[in-house]
Amino acid sequence: MKEYTGDKIRNVAIVGHGGAGTTSVTEALLYRSGAISRMCKVEDGATTTDYEPEEIKRKVSVNATLAPVEWRDTKINFIDTPGFADFVAEVKGAFRAVDSALIVVCATSGVQVGTEQCWKLAEEAGLPRIIFVNKMDRENADFDSILENLRGKFGKHVLPLQLPLGKEDNFQGIIDLYKMKAYRADGNGSDEIEIPDEYKEAAAAAHEKMVEAAVEADDDCMMRYLEGEEISDEEIMKCLIKGIRQAIIYPMLCGSAYKNIGLGRLMNAIIDFTYPAILNDYIVMDKETGEEEVRDAKAPMAALVFKTTSDPYVGRLSYFRVFSGSIKAD
Repeated sequence: MKEYTGDKIRNVAIVGHGGAGTTSVTEALLYRSGAISRMCKVEDGATTTDYEPEEIKRKVSVNATLAPVEWRDTKINFIDTPGFADFVAEVKGAFRAVDSALIVVCATSGVQVGTEQCWKLAEEAGLPRIIFVNKMDRENADFDSILENLRGKFGKHVLPLQLPLGKEDNFQGIIDLYKMKAYRADGNGSDEIEIPDEYKEAAAAAHEKMVEAAVEADDDCMMRYLEGEEISDEEIMKCLIKGIRQAIIYPMLCGSAYKNIGLGRLMNAIIDFTYPAILNDYIVMDKETGEEEVRDAKAPMAALVFKTTSDPYVGRLSYFRVFSGSIKAD
C-alpha cells in the first residue's frame, strides 16, 4: 500500500441539500480520478457510496461513506454525507474528522434549507468551504443568479474562481479566472483553449474582482494594489490560499457530475487551497484539570472515532481520524 505524508493528504466532507447531487459528485470524482472504471447513477441504485439496501431502495444517502481518491500524487479522503435533515448526525460526525467542506449547490434550485444547515455546521466547526455549483447542464441553470443567491445568504465573500462555458444543454466546460483560460470537456479530460470572444469581457471583469477579493486577505498586497502596483500571479495565489484557509474567502466553482465536467479542476482546487492534514493543530483537554493544550502531529498517539457501523460480514467497524502519532493493526 502506498504511503502518504501528511502534506499529501486532504480530508474533505461533501455536503449539501438532499437532491443537490452530493452522491453524484462523489461518483464523478471517483471516476474522474480513475478510482472506479464505470460511473453509475443514483437512479440505478449502483453508486459506490450508496450501497446499503435502504439507500438503494429509496435512492437517497443514509450514511456518511468514505471515498478515497488519488489525484496529483495526493490522497483525498472524501466523505459523502446524506443531504436530508433526518441524518444530520452523519454530517456532524464527518465534520469532526475533516479539514474542509465541499458544499454542493444545485444550479437550478440554489441555496436550500439543507445548504444553510450544512453551512452553519461548517462555520461552527471552523472549516474552510468550497462551493461547487452542480447540474450546470440542466434546463434553467443560471450561474449568475446562483451567485447572487449565495451572496445574499452567505455574504460577499463568496468568490467565483470559474465561469461556465456554455449554458444548459450547451454547457461544455469552464473558464478558469485565475489562469484566464477555458477548458472544454473531452471524455474523461478537457482541452485547454483560449477564452471565446463572447466570454472575454465577462471573464476579464470577474478576474479583476477575484484579484480585488484575494488581496484583501493580505494587508501588504492590498496596500500595494491600492497604490496601483501590479500584483503577480504567484502573490494572488498565495492570497487566495490564505483567504480560503482562514474562511474569509469561499471559492465558487461549477460543473456537471452527470456530464463529468469540472471535476478534475475541482480536485485541483481542493489540493491547492485546502489544508493538508499535517498543518492542523488540535486541542486536547486534561480530564482532571480541565485545561486545554494545543498539540501537533508529532505529539503522542491521538485519534477520534467519528463513525461506527455494524457489518453483517465482519462485525463492528469503526472509522477514525488519526491526529498525531501512529496506529498499528491489532
